[in-house]
Amino acid sequence: MKEKNPWHTPVTIIITVIGVIAIVALVTVAVLQNMPLLQKYKYGIVLDAGSSHTSLYIYEWPAEKDNNTGRVEQTHSCTVDGPGISSYASAPLKAGESLRACMQEAEEWVPKRRHPETPLYLGATAGMRLLNLENKVASDEVFEAVEAALEKSPFSYQGARLLKGQEEGAFGWVTVNYLDDRLKQGLETTGALDLGGASTQISFVSDNYDGSESPSNSVTFRLYGNDYNLYTHSFLCYGKDQAQRIRLADHTQLGPKIVADPCSHPGYSETKKYSVLYDSPCVSKRKPQGAPEIFHHTGTGNFQECQEVVKKIFNFDECKYSQCSFNGVFQPTLQGTFGAFSAYYFVMDFLNLTDTSIPLEDVKEKLRLYCAMPWSQIVQQHPKTKPKYLAEYCFSGTYILTLLVDGYNFTSVSYSNIKLVKKIKGSDAGWTLGYMLNLTNMIPAEAPDTPPLPYAGYVSIVTVIAVLIFILFLASLRPLWPRCSKQQQIV
Repeated sequence: MKEKNPWHTPVTIIITVIGVIAIVALVTVAVLQNMPLLQKYKYGIVLDAGSSHTSLYIYEWPAEKDNNTGRVEQTHSCTVDGPGISSYASAPLKAGESLRACMQEAEEWVPKRRHPETPLYLGATAGMRLLNLENKVASDEVFEAVEAALEKSPFSYQGARLLKGQEEGAFGWVTVNYLDDRLKQGLETTGALDLGGASTQISFVSDNYDGSESPSNSVTFRLYGNDYNLYTHSFLCYGKDQAQRIRLADHTQLGPKIVADPCSHPGYSETKKYSVLYDSPCVSKRKPQGAPEIFHHTGTGNFQECQEVVKKIFNFDECKYSQCSFNGVFQPTLQGTFGAFSAYYFVMDFLNLTDTSIPLEDVKEKLRLYCAMPWSQIVQQHPKTKPKYLAEYCFSGTYILTLLVDGYNFTSVSYSNIKLVKKIKGSDAGWTLGYMLNLTNMIPAEAPDTPPLPYAGYVSIVTVIAVLIFILFLASLRPLWPRCSKQQQIV
């Protein structure tokens, strides 16, 4: 009689089918568990309406938040053509129209499905602060024109704000430390130095400042579970452009027709209008009576004399506190490293002086040689740079050194603690990212996509299935056990 094949029994077939199903289930669970998740992003747009120009920044961050502050990164920027919006005081509608091209870029960069939920903010800084002081009606009209233009965008427009100088400084500090991961890791923070056209800001944390002395300079932040008591101050009219006006105003108090300027290159000569020079709240009250319509601005190119002239725009004598920077403003002792951005970087980069490890005396010597260079040679060496800007670098470089050393009290030793930066990890250094970080706390976070199973559940299921397969395999061999036993007896 033919022996029956044990593999053909119903029990064996059922066990085999169950085993195949278990293997398929194991593979399916493993594939689903390890599938890459589609990352959801949110977006935010901030317009920085500065004194000399307006810039648009687009930020993105995972919809699921990172420890209550939001992991925000810059994904695109656009510089608006033309001057800052404060320059459109006499034609406010043009202020809104000037933003059109950059807003169109933003519509292309942000996914269309995200447009309605993407917040759009505009923050105006020192240029508009000056216009607001000089002519509040004109300032309001510019804001109205800008708002009318931005409300037409497909984004969720959240309004335009006139930032206080203190806010500008504090948000710049947040940006620098956020991008360096100092806040999340609880490391010693970096101070922030911001130089614009109309104002300059200094912000840092100091162990010997608790806010009790000059509390108006104190700002408290809580970030990543840590509290920071920040010293910050903004000096309106001490941005590089307005400082240049103040310096030239000092030169022209007697209404001369010719101004020999040590902060301009030898051979430089330009005819300028008194009405334009004094067209700013920083100097308008100092315009000399009976001054001629124009004056001839000529250069002598003397760094030492330029530095002495620049020092005169600061008041170092008045101080009612334990210590001051200038103009009677309290400032605690400098501490740690500092990130210097905006005009600090652009000016010193042009002068090839961004390396702050160079001894301060060597920096001054390089500036001395640069200022003494004939104007014709300067123009020849930089044919693509507008003469208007070329004419200012000798003054701007001298002003930066004077502001840092004589104004903020950096020394030949601590000067090397300054790091001149344009970008940090792909994002522009400035107040806008810090502003965005603050605003994202008010944006509801979406529930994050999660794997189909928690890790513990995944491990448990895989283990059970693996054990089941092993048992089924042993069970499938059971029909062979008697057969093998009989073969051993015959032998």
